[in-house]
Order: sequence, then structure tokens, then C-alpha cells
Amino acid sequence: MPIVFNGVPKSAFFPKRNALKNAIKNIANKHGFSIGELTYIFVTDGGLLDMNQTYLNHDYFTDIITFDNSETEKKIEGDVFISWERVEENGRTIGDGILEEYVRVIGHGFLHLLGYLDKKPSEKEEMRRMESAFIEEYNSITK
Repeated sequence: MPIVFNGVPKSAFFPKRNALKNAIKNIANKHGFSIGELTYIFVTDGGLLDMNQTYLNHDYFTDIITFDNSETEKKIEGDVFISWERVEENGRTIGDGILEEYVRVIGHGFLHLLGYLDKKPSEKEEMRRMESAFIEEYNSITK
């Protein structure tokens, strides 16, 4: 059940990897899921824009794209691509800091793999609530 972080930026604000892994496992367990292979890949804005255009036909910047590779019910497998540039910019300008923005976005991708959506207003509200729960889980581990 590996959780892997590739291309992690050399940022003093990047969260503790073991705490992230434990938060992911804990939330998965609370939802009745196990973790298969879950890979987080950190790329530039340009890299994620290329993926957004190629795979989703969206011509705009985003902070995250999640690909669900799960083949077994209740077993999470996926690839989560995150723009570290977008996360750090958002953390500086609209978030609660860069570290918390990393935790939020990492949780956001994982929550998509649990089945949470964020297109409709009610879905966005539930996603925000679950992101907050993920951040709280991470914070409880790092205390």
C-alpha cells in the first residue's frame, strides 16, 4: 500500500510526508477504503496546463488533476498531479499559508478518489468540509 510523492518541491513549507501518509490512511479507513498505489506528482503550472489541455480539453491553469486508477471497489489507486507553483501562489495570496494549502490540495485529490465531487454548489460545500477534516487529521498527527 504505497503512497508516493514524486517531484516534491524544495520548499520549506512542504508538509511532513509521513504525517500526510498517515492522514490519508486514517481518512481512508474511516470511509471503509484501503490504499493500493497512490502517487502524487508535483509539476509546474505549465506542465499541469499541458495535461489539462491534453486529457481534459480545458484551456486554463489549475492546481490539481486527479486520475482514478482503481480497479477494485473500496481500494484507492490513483495518480494526483499538483502544480506546486499554483499551490504556493494560492497559499501566499488566498489561503491560510503555503503549508496548509499543500495539505488542503493533497487532501482534495485524495477526496476525489473517495468519490467526493466539487462541480455543484452543494458538492463544493461538502468538499470544503472534508478538506477541513483532512487538514484537522494532518494537524492532529503533527502535534
